[in-house]
Amino acid sequence: MTLARVATHPFLARFNLRLTISMVDGCSATSELFPDTGGVSRRNIYLADSNRLYVVGQFDVRRFDAQNCRIDLVEFRSLEPNMTFVGSFDVDGKGNWTFLPAHARAERAFEKQ
Repeated sequence: MTLARVATHPFLARFNLRLTISMVDGCSATSELFPDTGGVSRRNIYLADSNRLYVVGQFDVRRFDAQNCRIDLVEFRSLEPNMTFVGSFDVDGKGNWTFLPAHARAERAFEKQ
């Protein structure tokens, strides 16, 4: 899984986000996420009991279903119960965009808007 973050403005913190998931069986799916127009790039990654992977942001949720090899935009109320936090794509202490696994940094929940 990769989540690319590309700057779209030379001076402001604005970014486009592109999620790509590739499986060893040849399945590959890509989705453009809602852009970051002011400090909301972080995406939490969860694994559900159904083996679906969820990418949760402040304003959007993407669900990856390996059986159908697709990424769907879903509503927050569609989140499955008892999901396991895997980690986050976020900036680290040095300001670099990276994946931070759950053992390196605890889950940071999103504030309700």
